Amino acid sequence: MSEKYFVEVESEESVSAVHHKADSNKWIFFCHGFGSNKEGSYERRCERAVKEGWNAVRFDFRGNGESDGEFIDQTLSSKIKDLESVIKFFDPENFVTFGMSFGGKVVFHQAIDSKPKAVIGKSPATYNDTMDKFVSVVKEKGSYTHFGEKKIDERFVKDLEKYSFEEVAEELSVPVALFQGRSDTTVHPRWTWKAAQNLNKDVRVEMYENESHKMSEVANERLLDSMFEFLDRVI
Repeated sequence: MSEKYFVEVESEESVSAVHHKADSNKWIFFCHGFGSNKEGSYERRCERAVKEGWNAVRFDFRGNGESDGEFIDQTLSSKIKDLESVIKFFDPENFVTFGMSFGGKVVFHQAIDSKPKAVIGKSPATYNDTMDKFVSVVKEKGSYTHFGEKKIDERFVKDLEKYSFEEVAEELSVPVALFQGRSDTTVHPRWTWKAAQNLNKDVRVEMYENESHKMSEVANERLLDSMFEFLDRVI
């Protein structure tokens, strides 16, 4: 059973969120990637979460999917605020966060203050260097078009510079699981290894041979098996 909500983030702007309900006090919040949305694989992940006894929430960041706003206006700060607003709306006692790609960067930086029980990153953007190819184009041309009409400008770059994964590595104190394809050319696996080494926490890292950024259905199922086993162990 699922129910859709429109969660107010700022005056006259809301994000679309879907709650997949389970009879438990455990919650997991799923954050999509840079130019993606909450549909498709996120619906399947939420359905699997419910089978494992977790309430699951998937939502669209502003400028994506059914949420308000324009893509060009979004930044890491706005995405962190979106996630914080969704968590506050449901007000769970215990929760974990899951982030894919740039959604991974969102959950890591947001976790410093929100203190989830654990953080999961799938092909996560961690260090700002993972965004170098976007940033360099913006600095040269003033903007970068990810695909279609999804464009970022200097506001995104200036905001990104306020954040450092070194701060996450120093301050984050909860268990972390990182999943990555070894053939990922969008976020190179070396950044995930570096993050794991520097987090110095309870960290699980799984690298899948011949898998790219999004990973195959088989690899995604393996990831979910491992993720829920990890969560059962650390929570």
